[in-house]
Amino acid sequence: MKICIVEDSRLARLELKHLLAKFPDLELIGEAENAEEGIDLIESLRPDLLFLDIHLPQKSGFELLEALEYTPQVIFTTAYDQYALKAFERNALDYLMKPIEEPRLRQAVEKAMAQQEAFKPAAPPSQLSEEDRVFVKDGERCWFVSLKQVRMMESNGNYAFLYFENERPCILKTLNYLESRLDPKVFFRANRQQIINVNFIEQINPWFSGSIKIQLRGGEEVEVSRRQTQVFKELMSL
Repeated sequence: MKICIVEDSRLARLELKHLLAKFPDLELIGEAENAEEGIDLIESLRPDLLFLDIHLPQKSGFELLEALEYTPQVIFTTAYDQYALKAFERNALDYLMKPIEEPRLRQAVEKAMAQQEAFKPAAPPSQLSEEDRVFVKDGERCWFVSLKQVRMMESNGNYAFLYFENERPCILKTLNYLESRLDPKVFFRANRQQIINVNFIEQINPWFSGSIKIQLRGGEEVEVSRRQTQVFKELMSL
């Protein structure tokens, strides 16, 4: 499991790294001391697990997560207990109080590894084309739908909604997993929560701070993050 640490205290980073060295299944691939460095680190390295302090320079740990397109599993590390509820509302895997004790850390790491195992595909996933058809089941209802009919996918924690025709079934797949299976020339990651089918774009409008808003055939409006707006322009340009 590849991990990153975002923590502004050098001593706290050293102590956490010392503790994590006792876990041979973890590989530390990067660390950062502030939110902006952390965002760049996470987007470029895409770790499986992030140890994240809440009080950081520039932005809080919560604001860092809101700025991400790719979201790993997150274990918060903090000296303050009043943020625990907010952390779990952000789908945090665990919440460790400083000073971190090894038994408590071990419990959190085991939970992270179990979670990763639960959502790991049995074999490396092959990429799907828009012509492929997929089986979708939500409760008692089932569909066999061509991906070219799917105009949008939207995250709901460890689940995702698929939008096609007048349907919106919920499936047990993360948006990150779906992104790994889809053709990036057709299915574009607009922001942390949504992937859109570019063939369903009806209108593109300027939005705040250089970003854009896309309207799909079907009526959905999708705000594209500033980072992904630049990616979208490069993807769609000659």
